[in-house]
Amino acid sequence: MKTNSLITKKSLNQLREDLLKTSPYSLLNQDKQKILNKIFQILTKHHYESCAEYQKILNSIGFSFRDDLLSSEFPFIPVRLFKEYELKSIKKNDIFKIMNSSGTSGQELSKIFLDKETASIQSKTLSKILLSFIGKSRLPMIIVDSEEVLKNKHMFSARGAGILGFSMFGRDKIFALDKNMLPNENLIAEFLERYSGQRILIFGFTFIIWQHLFNYFSEKGSFPDLSGSILVHGGGWKKLISESVTTDVFKSSLMKNFGIAEVHDYYGMIEQTGSIYMECEFGHLHSSIFSDVIIRDHYDFSEKSIGEKGIIQLLSIIPTSYPGHSILTEDEGVLLGVDDCKCGRKGKYFKVIGRIQNAEIRGCSDTYAAELV
Repeated sequence: MKTNSLITKKSLNQLREDLLKTSPYSLLNQDKQKILNKIFQILTKHHYESCAEYQKILNSIGFSFRDDLLSSEFPFIPVRLFKEYELKSIKKNDIFKIMNSSGTSGQELSKIFLDKETASIQSKTLSKILLSFIGKSRLPMIIVDSEEVLKNKHMFSARGAGILGFSMFGRDKIFALDKNMLPNENLIAEFLERYSGQRILIFGFTFIIWQHLFNYFSEKGSFPDLSGSILVHGGGWKKLISESVTTDVFKSSLMKNFGIAEVHDYYGMIEQTGSIYMECEFGHLHSSIFSDVIIRDHYDFSEKSIGEKGIIQLLSIIPTSYPGHSILTEDEGVLLGVDDCKCGRKGKYFKVIGRIQNAEIRGCSDTYAAELV
């Protein structure tokens, strides 16, 4: 099966550019699906023709292309395969950047190969999604991490990639933690005095925020005033849940002690950087117009209905340099609804329950926490 790659690429780029001009949560799911069906048809054919390993996978399951395929009918590959194979749909000399997943010592890490085009669309989609939550102006920014994590500029870890990706939405950025992962109190105090009364963006990974910021100031008995700021955080919850720190406990503790009233978790992974799922003010994770989420049955991988627990499948319009547009995660979740969240955002919204039993630890927060044990 061969397609006219020039026409196909032009069509894909036009469809994605049209979406980038659209508000990320403005389309009803049925309207979004019509566009996504076209994009995933193009992406699946592209990767089938450009990645020998992906072609073997599709051939082995007997997949056949049809013009009327729906998003839910396109094949997915287990996210674990990115640890076991170097899956890429570009030539070696077109590799612009290689990103590595998070992992504890001894774990194999996913390798994600990016060309300049894929890296560019990652930045554009992430920008559209996040700015719809924080506003269009770049805000003074506190990164709750150490600058040491960014030392290797070529081989990006998931944690480093997350910091770099989100840091483009801030200005006059500071890293709140020193190389020993302790808060730099003087730097934080000077920053807060400089931007007193202004809205501040805070970014970090969930466990690091709790362990190295909240616990530190809790033990000290006093907290800096971060009221009026907006916190965006992500990463695994495994370690915190084991310590009885739920989402509600996390948010209420930050509000009570730091004064942070606006807190947004996000769900995402290195294999689909850019296609994050932001948490709204009602605690629901939302799929934007750049992505889709499907809950699959544990046994036969059939699509589950609203309210039914299953394995999370993620689809993204972004990956052209590697076949990561449709992946089966190792997380369990529940689809909560479609087009009717109280926050007013259209599309699917869901929640993540946790890791599948016996799955490896992989979230930025969880892998970091595991290294501390």
